[in-house]
Amino acid sequence: MARRPLPRILSTGSAQIARNRELARAQIARSRELARTAADSASDVLHPLITITRGLRRLASAGRRKWADTPKDRRGPLLFLVASVILVVALVPYGPLLAVITLMAAAAWQGRDRGPSTPDGPDESQTERLRSLYEALVPYFSAAEDPAPLYAHGGEWEKAFPEYEFDGTGRVSSLLIRYPAYFTDGEAQSRARIEHLLTTKSGRGREYHFAWDEEGNELTVTVLAPLPTGAAQRFVTSPGETVLGFTDATQVQRTLPLTFGAEQRDVPPVVWRTGIRSTEPHLLVIGQPGSGTSTLLRSIALQALQYGDVVIVEGGSTGEYACLIGRDGVLAVECGLAGALASLEWAATETERRLIATNRARQIGNPPPEDTKRPLWILLDRPTAFSHLAAADDRKDPQSLLQVPLRHGRAAGVTVVVADQWDSMDALSDAVRQHTRARVVLGPATAQQLESVLGAPPHTTPVADVPPGRGYARLGTGPVHRLQVPATPDPYDDATSEAHRQAVLDLLPARTTPLEAEPLGRLEKTEEAPQPVPADAVVAESS
Repeated sequence: MARRPLPRILSTGSAQIARNRELARAQIARSRELARTAADSASDVLHPLITITRGLRRLASAGRRKWADTPKDRRGPLLFLVASVILVVALVPYGPLLAVITLMAAAAWQGRDRGPSTPDGPDESQTERLRSLYEALVPYFSAAEDPAPLYAHGGEWEKAFPEYEFDGTGRVSSLLIRYPAYFTDGEAQSRARIEHLLTTKSGRGREYHFAWDEEGNELTVTVLAPLPTGAAQRFVTSPGETVLGFTDATQVQRTLPLTFGAEQRDVPPVVWRTGIRSTEPHLLVIGQPGSGTSTLLRSIALQALQYGDVVIVEGGSTGEYACLIGRDGVLAVECGLAGALASLEWAATETERRLIATNRARQIGNPPPEDTKRPLWILLDRPTAFSHLAAADDRKDPQSLLQVPLRHGRAAGVTVVVADQWDSMDALSDAVRQHTRARVVLGPATAQQLESVLGAPPHTTPVADVPPGRGYARLGTGPVHRLQVPATPDPYDDATSEAHRQAVLDLLPARTTPLEAEPLGRLEKTEEAPQPVPADAVVAESS
């Protein structure tokens, strides 16, 4: 039986299919254009009717409000007056026609568009700003080999800047920039050049946020609003959470109710979580003198005293923490080298004791002892100042005693916070650098300095003049947040305002230890003759 030959596919089949698709697309486009034109024409024709209908609705709403506001004892006379007017109008020649004309005129007046007329585009000065930005970006976003360049000298800036907004001063507040696909947006140096150029041309003294969309070849530039500068207060947090400050709502999904004078509003915070399950158990704060590092440590101390004990070591010897001496939960406030060494030695021994007690309890199947569950905070302000004194006096560096609390503090419930200045960064020990994964930089700093401390550059442009307590924060490998530390000044400082002084005094715990008592006496009462534990007895924390 002979086989029937298979039909051959014509060579022009694919071309015919493509031609049909193009015709279908063109027909759909023409249909959409006709529908859009018909809708615009209908809107123009029916605009008077829409205006009158809107006016009648507004008049009816006004009548209902007038009737609802009229007292019940006056509604009868009002109905009689309205009925009399209707009767007179009905009896007057051409009265109903004149009444209808008057009603339509009133409805047309009430239904008019009352919104302010907005210009269709930017004015002359705004256009000049956008054209200047466009011309400045031409050398970076153009190539000689591009047959149809998006950026060219004297080109159309409207295609490159499809969306833009201006503030009250006439400067750019938001801008969407399109750039060609061959721009090297994956290189940090190329992006930094564009960000620096936009910051210079758009206006200095403001913070800009840059959102790069590599897939869509778009850059969104937004001017950030100033962060709220609230005073110290009791934050709504759970045990193990510490509020470092306030940040932008675009990067944080959580908000806290805060009081700003007589006003209360929700503000997004930067929350640092500590404890056994924390991935960033220790904090490093770097800043210039007067940038607010001591303010941040006071804020952390006031929050830590709600659930734990605090040991403070101050290397500046300025008395910034005198208000905490003798307070309930404050084990020691040391400003001298001898006291700092004694306090840190006790802290290291306490960390080892907690580790051993917890390990023994787990080996026999019991929960950890109660005396190991209360958090212990070690706050050090400028510890590098003691390093120089210890070297001159041929004594041990206090930073060497932080090895055990830093390495095993997470398992023992011990948290270490170190604050120092830029000029003392090289004097910080390797243990402090390695184990402080949560970082905060306060005060003015360059992008290179921020990246060296935080490990990643911020998505905003640092400015030279910032208020005290203003900076950046990064928790571990998370994003870099703008940060504003709540105002927590020294209440004993004469330069402190009365409102801020009272806010800090209200948060201080009750004073339980006389001022003339020895600060280390409480440490001795807490632990009866702590014995040093050999290093091999310490069980390393499980990863």
